[in-house]
Amino acid sequence: MGPVSANLPVIDLASPDIAAATKSVRQGLMDYGFLYVINHGIDEATLKSVYAESKKFFEQPMEEKMKYEKHSTHRGYIPPETEGFEADSGGKGDLLECFHIGSSESKARAVNVWPSAECLPSWKETMESYYDCAMATSKKILSLIALSLDLDAEFFQPDRPETILRIIHYSGHARGSKYGSDKGANPHTDVGMLTLLSTDGTPGLQICRDKDARPQLWEDVHHIEGALVVNIGDLLERWTNNVYRSTLHRVLLVGKERYSVAFFVWPSPDTMITCIESCRNEANPPRYAPIRTDEFLEQILASAIYKY
Repeated sequence: MGPVSANLPVIDLASPDIAAATKSVRQGLMDYGFLYVINHGIDEATLKSVYAESKKFFEQPMEEKMKYEKHSTHRGYIPPETEGFEADSGGKGDLLECFHIGSSESKARAVNVWPSAECLPSWKETMESYYDCAMATSKKILSLIALSLDLDAEFFQPDRPETILRIIHYSGHARGSKYGSDKGANPHTDVGMLTLLSTDGTPGLQICRDKDARPQLWEDVHHIEGALVVNIGDLLERWTNNVYRSTLHRVLLVGKERYSVAFFVWPSPDTMITCIESCRNEANPPRYAPIRTDEFLEQILASAIYKY
């Protein structure tokens, strides 16, 4: 039997009924760690522009793309089979290629890598515009998450957020792969606080709610026109004492090209991640010691296997 479809809640970010939206967010993050958002504030024209510019970049010859290869600050182009290595799958990496753009508020603001304006004159402006929209949308979602945990709506609003915009291209098949994998992105959880995902509608995204189950049960996350997919990462799972779960997910190659745009959000580097009061009680005491955001990320990035 093939994968079932995940019945994720759909959250209307323009709804005046904040209580109902908050309740749906809580249920979605407890049951799935994933949800959809609509009326999110990123217009169709902006999304079309992002995908058009993304396609122009990835259609270039590899030697041209490698001029912008990612460096030590994790900005720039990342070729296929560079990230996402699995110890139990022969050491193969993700078959996707992608491009990272870092936070303008980050200390590393000067190290973003941009394609030549001569070749792609609208690329930088388009991505920066989307970046601003995605940040505004993320703040709306983080407010609902805070309210769902009996916190002030501003609790998760970072003063100096560490964010990454990840432009992704999947070729659609394992052409040239040494391993013949059908996975564009191997199973992983995201590391940070929140992930906002836009896709071009091509299927392939799947989630596994029980990380420890054997065999694993995978559920398809279908495309909803006009909606974005939202999921939380390991840092928020830790912050909520496992009340909200960072869910295992992957992307399968389905025989056609796939483009997507992921936006990852972390708190400010000096934020102390301490168990939230509403997520602890006698039956569920704190599972993790307090840790600063930058220390948490350093531990993850020091590993050979990581995923934003």
